[in-house]
Amino acid sequence: MDIYEELILQDCPYCGGAGLLEEENGWCWTVTCLDCGAQTAAFEFRTPADRKEAARKAAHLWNIGKVIRPGVGD
Repeated sequence: MDIYEELILQDCPYCGGAGLLEEENGWCWTVTCLDCGAQTAAFEFRTPADRKEAARKAAHLWNIGKVIRPGVGD
């Protein structure tokens, strides 16, 4: 099963927008709000076996509201 189909993302904890799970150049995962730009920390992976676990961690942080919101001057 594809990782994008397996993980469910809640709405953004700040604005209620949709979250997007993104793989950054084959080394980490983040979740970013498509409306306000809030995002999780990056979860690095080094092996294919760690790739899915890193995606799960990013999705979990997003779903419990542990995100960084860009502020004025960012």
